[in-house]
Amino acid sequence: MKKIGLLIALISCTLSFGQNKSQKKTKTIHVFVALCDNINQGIVPVPKLIGNGQDPKNNLYWGALYGVKNFLKNKSNDWVYKKMITSKNTNILESILFKHKTKNIYLLAEAYDGEKIKVCTEEFLLASNNNFKRRINYNEINLEFGGNSELVAYIGHDGLMEFKVNLKYKQTPSKKIDAIILACASKNYFQNEIIKSKANPILWTTNLMAPEAYTLEAALNSWVKKQKGIQIKEAASKAYNKYQKCGLRGARRLFVTGF
Repeated sequence: MKKIGLLIALISCTLSFGQNKSQKKTKTIHVFVALCDNINQGIVPVPKLIGNGQDPKNNLYWGALYGVKNFLKNKSNDWVYKKMITSKNTNILESILFKHKTKNIYLLAEAYDGEKIKVCTEEFLLASNNNFKRRINYNEINLEFGGNSELVAYIGHDGLMEFKVNLKYKQTPSKKIDAIILACASKNYFQNEIIKSKANPILWTTNLMAPEAYTLEAALNSWVKKQKGIQIKEAASKAYNKYQKCGLRGARRLFVTGF
């Protein structure tokens, strides 16, 4: 009986070790989307239907043709929709979990009420500093997002053009997190905060731009392949030119990587 008990214990430990090892190999991406809002953001107004910051279904940056939700769910060949997630954060109107088609990488995309763009910006910045941690259990796997993600991304209007943030950052975060910021002139306005958060800016911008999901997808797919910042920038530039018809040279000037 003692031998049987010992054998069961060994099998249990082996299975547990295998599960933990599998979970450690899982990578996560957290995408923070500030919904486009004609009323509450200092933007050039867009058509009313897609500029309602409280209507994720039709919003320019979420449910519209090139919004994060619609594009990744219905147009991407690399990201697979898994489920809607219930969030206790009242600033978030929708939260969706995706998984990469071939890699053990999960992506959590969250649509923030456009009126709460400052909250979205602050929580993105805290996550880039290994703060604002969030855990989601999916298929008995604990997925770590927020400040425990490998990559965080911000999509939306550059609110730092209009407001300041006063955040307490960790001086020595336990991990260095990659960051993508798709917003107008994001390097100019986010740089001081990203320096303080000690994140690694793999992609941001130098001028006005349309922060739509085709650019995000291209950058993410390059990152998934473990490509360097310059390659991620090139992938983003090509995608942006494909949809915006701005010329590849212009797109390459728009996107930058690193400091």
